[in-house]
Amino acid sequence: MSNIIWKIKTFDEFTVPELYAVLKARVDVFIIEQNCPYPDLDNYDQKAVHLWAEENGEVLAYCRIFDKGIKYEETSIGRVLTTEQARGKNLGKQLIQYAVETIENRFHTPEIRISAQDYLLRFYSGFGFEDTGKKYLEDDIPHTEMIRR
Repeated sequence: MSNIIWKIKTFDEFTVPELYAVLKARVDVFIIEQNCPYPDLDNYDQKAVHLWAEENGEVLAYCRIFDKGIKYEETSIGRVLTTEQARGKNLGKQLIQYAVETIENRFHTPEIRISAQDYLLRFYSGFGFEDTGKKYLEDDIPHTEMIRR
């Protein structure tokens, strides 16, 4: 795990190979692995700040970050993933840590709302996210809305 590079970019800063690698990782994890045919390209990428770890051009961990008022009243983090070959190396923890720091530094707020897959509730609570009690199925996967204040 020596050549990992962390990148943070707005949509317009992406190179074409970077964008392709990010979209490929999202399709591999959310559509193929989790077997969810859902519209991953939702026209929100243009409004997001994208944060990811890559090695030799391959995305290992990724999320997108939104300022207040785009997805929720608060800032938010979404499309959180670690690719299959990168799991078990604590990249997910680093990713969320960097995402929280990015929000605090760029958007000057500690408040973040997320839609978490239920099996990750404990993971997110480690970063100060609290269960709002709002639960729902999204693409047949149980989710819970969480907030960090």
